[in-house]
Amino acid sequence: MRAVMTGTQEDRVEELRKILGYPVKELDREGSRFWYLRPGESKEDAADTCPIAVGFYAELNDGSDRDIRQFLIAPEQQNNIYGHYVGRVTTEQPVMYLLLPEANLQGRVALILPTEGGLRQRQIQTFEWSDRELPGRLSRLQQGTVRIADRLTALIPQVDWVFYPGVKTAEKLAQLMAEVARRIEQAIPSVYETETAGGYLHKLFESFRKELLPTLKLQADNEKDYSFADIYAQTVAYGLFTARVFGFLKFKREKKNPNDLEPDFYRDNAWEFLPETNPFLRKLFEDISKQPPEDLGEDLVSAVSELLSVLRAAEMDAVLSDFEQKIGQEDIIIRFYEDFLKAYKPQMRERRGVYYTPEPVVSYMVRSVDILLKEKFNKPLGLADPEVIILDPACGTGTFLLWICQLIYQRFQELPEALTEGLADKSWSGYVKERLLPRIFGFELLMAPYAIAHLKLSLFLEETGYRFDSGKRLAVYLTNALEQAAPDKPEIPFQEFIAEEGEAALEVKQNQPVMVIVGNPPYSIQSQNLSENARALVNAYRFVDGLPIKEKGALQFEKNIQDDYVKFIRFAQLRIEKTGCGILAFVCNHSYLNNLTFRGMRQSLIKTFNKIHVLDMHGSSKKKDILLSATKNENVFDISQGVSINIFNKDPVHKNVIIRHSILQGLCSQKYAWLLKNSLNTTEWQSILSQSPYYLFVPQNNDLFSEYNNGWKLTEVMSQNSLGIITARDSIVVDFERDPVLNRATIFRNTNVSDEKVCEQLHIPLKKGWNVAKARQALRKELELNNFIKKILYRPFDTRFIFYHSSLTWSMAFLTMQHMLNGNNLGLITNRQVNNEFKHVIVSNSIINDCTVSSATKERSYLFPLYLCPDINNHQQLILQEQRRPNLSQNFLKDITSKLGYTPTPEAIFYYIYAIFHSATYRTRYAEFLKIDFPRVPLTSNDRLFRQLAAYGEELVALHLMKSPKLDNTITQYEDRGGDRVVDAGLKYQQGDVIINKKGDRFSGVPENVWNFYVGGYQVCQKWLKDRKGRTLSDEDILHYMRIVVALQETIELMAKIDAAIPGFPIQ
Repeated sequence: MRAVMTGTQEDRVEELRKILGYPVKELDREGSRFWYLRPGESKEDAADTCPIAVGFYAELNDGSDRDIRQFLIAPEQQNNIYGHYVGRVTTEQPVMYLLLPEANLQGRVALILPTEGGLRQRQIQTFEWSDRELPGRLSRLQQGTVRIADRLTALIPQVDWVFYPGVKTAEKLAQLMAEVARRIEQAIPSVYETETAGGYLHKLFESFRKELLPTLKLQADNEKDYSFADIYAQTVAYGLFTARVFGFLKFKREKKNPNDLEPDFYRDNAWEFLPETNPFLRKLFEDISKQPPEDLGEDLVSAVSELLSVLRAAEMDAVLSDFEQKIGQEDIIIRFYEDFLKAYKPQMRERRGVYYTPEPVVSYMVRSVDILLKEKFNKPLGLADPEVIILDPACGTGTFLLWICQLIYQRFQELPEALTEGLADKSWSGYVKERLLPRIFGFELLMAPYAIAHLKLSLFLEETGYRFDSGKRLAVYLTNALEQAAPDKPEIPFQEFIAEEGEAALEVKQNQPVMVIVGNPPYSIQSQNLSENARALVNAYRFVDGLPIKEKGALQFEKNIQDDYVKFIRFAQLRIEKTGCGILAFVCNHSYLNNLTFRGMRQSLIKTFNKIHVLDMHGSSKKKDILLSATKNENVFDISQGVSINIFNKDPVHKNVIIRHSILQGLCSQKYAWLLKNSLNTTEWQSILSQSPYYLFVPQNNDLFSEYNNGWKLTEVMSQNSLGIITARDSIVVDFERDPVLNRATIFRNTNVSDEKVCEQLHIPLKKGWNVAKARQALRKELELNNFIKKILYRPFDTRFIFYHSSLTWSMAFLTMQHMLNGNNLGLITNRQVNNEFKHVIVSNSIINDCTVSSATKERSYLFPLYLCPDINNHQQLILQEQRRPNLSQNFLKDITSKLGYTPTPEAIFYYIYAIFHSATYRTRYAEFLKIDFPRVPLTSNDRLFRQLAAYGEELVALHLMKSPKLDNTITQYEDRGGDRVVDAGLKYQQGDVIINKKGDRFSGVPENVWNFYVGGYQVCQKWLKDRKGRTLSDEDILHYMRIVVALQETIELMAKIDAAIPGFPIQ
């Protein structure tokens, strides 16, 4: 570089020409300050090649990198340099500016990559003239090294890789693309705000909202959610990537000699390289190419130009070698997308389950469907049969469709004559054009996975020799599978593109005799598909045995049944019914197999399909999914929700309903290995009888169920009951002491503080449907806030204080809780459903919340008060003893009276029930039934047994309410070892000692079985202390904990006595 930095300007340019090996050096013919260097094999070749402009600037003599960048993007240089760039005809337009300092042997060298939209800092790089990196950068421009692209009107040196590394791996390219995509996303809102209502982005945003995603926002509220800006950024990134891939592949395919020039790749022509199999993306990018730079805004144009530069610089031969090989069973394109998301939006990777299904799962399902078609539907060619129409209604990145195509291609290799019988063109291209593309369909709602699905399938067709010359598209449509209405008449061009996709998809939804529906529908309890049509899809699932399902938790029922995967199952069910026969194969949330909400759904499926196969793969982190053995039971997805493979077939010949169930357990790797080796035919199935009232899709002991079912369901015994209170803001309204609760309520209603400030001050999370202003106004009307502070059994043996007022408590459950407000009542707390062992019983004499017994999603806590008080209209009134009436049904009282010969007191009945629910034998014998609905009460006709169990139950109640005199006989001691009684991360159990902090403060003498004792989902002795982490235990706290230990020890002994007292089950 020394020779380039000394001498006259012409001498220095000449030295630079020699270094680069170019045949032409000349001054700009139009009279600017720039010299032109043109690459080429000869002067004749170089004449039509766009130049590199070399200029000299005194400002580069001693400025810093930052100073020089600022100088070059200032208006004067925008006019001088960028104005020079845009003012030249194509052959005279520089592809790069190389600026040198005027002074000899000092200063910085600047490289500028001009693109649309003006000079930007990211397009400028400067180097000290002696920087060792500079010769390396310039070496990429040398004759024979620099790639030259053919743009018909001119030959264009590809100088992008001087600025951007010519990446050779898919992972690195994904990362670079993600960085630029992030800039595109960030530029969208500002461009949107500055353009008019009829602007490009306004029209495109409105089209997406109208045709696909009515609730789509311009910007997302968090990094996990989709937005228009995000969809646009990912679409541009993956659209241009697809164009680059197929442009390069076409070039390689058509290249006749090594010196052929690769076609140019810019915004105005990128759409031409997109495969004809995706007309929608071609139209979209053609439209993008026509937008003037000033309409897109400098930031957006700059970012798109940078993405084009990154893709031009990439070593596509090396990148595509990644795509041509599989690593184990990994889908390399999905890995590419994962790498992209990791760099683009790491939190969005949590949505992976929405669009990625592990290949072993897909393999098992696709092969099983193929077998069923051959064996049960008289289709010897299986999925390759030309009459079998296939749909993936939530195809995501196209993994299922790709596997189906791969299986069909393999069959084509084995049986070409059978597959092409009757075709004029018996090649693979002929088969694809006539018998594959017309019968394989996919629907996808989100642009990024839609683009990736097209990329994957098009690459597969390219690799297998398909000729892209028929004009036929891949029938993967950008549409919402759950919407059946015809698209509105398009009002703007973008809407027309999307509407065309919708119209083509509607033809499949309504008229194609779809025989196979396969896929992985999204699971989202917060469904985005809440249009009238989408909601109505599941109406049939609201009934069981001809009667509407009535649930106390109506809101939760509605959320469950509106989950997207439920809607997709219903969509597929209706589509198969319309065809008259076929197969539904979904991998989805396994909750529907035994959740009570879905009993109507299960009965409906039984009416439609005559063979139902369910492979429950478990793996729920929410349920603490545990094997029969001690091995960990992992999920096959990278999600917390357990899943099952569900293969239902409607066979037109056999009408008897057969339901089979199997369980796949173990580590994820073990499950993958098993799935790859097996299919529906080699799975060990257990036949099950699914019957009223639950129609379960899991095995159960039907004889034992009849025995259990003879007992009284708890809701039939005590009809007044409800879910516990839901505050939606525990940290505000619940506390260990009364005063903090009162203080926060006082602050909340303070008229001198704004709504925004009070929420910030109290760290109140805003909840949809909660009006802060109205809540504060309502609270200001109350004269005495103390009246609303009540005791609440927050967790087992853990009574706290709550501000019980509708302004701050989300769900009061007042109809039931009013009967507990004076503390002179008994309430039985249990759950309707449990995930594992039934241990979910406790008693209270105060109100409760919905997590009193368990915080698991399905294990909400219900309260059954023993006594009711009529005519209580507000919770300030006391419940008077003489007003009370038992919450016991007349039918139940008649039955127990007939069995015992007298009517026991309400308390005796309560104690009896409490004892039964604490029987270990009862819990294990009826374990599978206790998981699916409220527990049932078996009645005895043996008065002596009844009285004995009631006596044990009474002792348990006294212990659990902390009223038993036995609690005074403590068995533990507290030892202070310098930790100041503060519970911290050192909490652990060690040889009879409960150590509460790192200093070693401890409760000694705690039996191991007491430490391990659970009530519901909580390990009591551990939970009580964990909830006080960071707090200093008072003398009262220490005594209370010691009394808990006694209560649990006595409970264990009483549970053994209860079992010993019962002669056997069924109770006589």
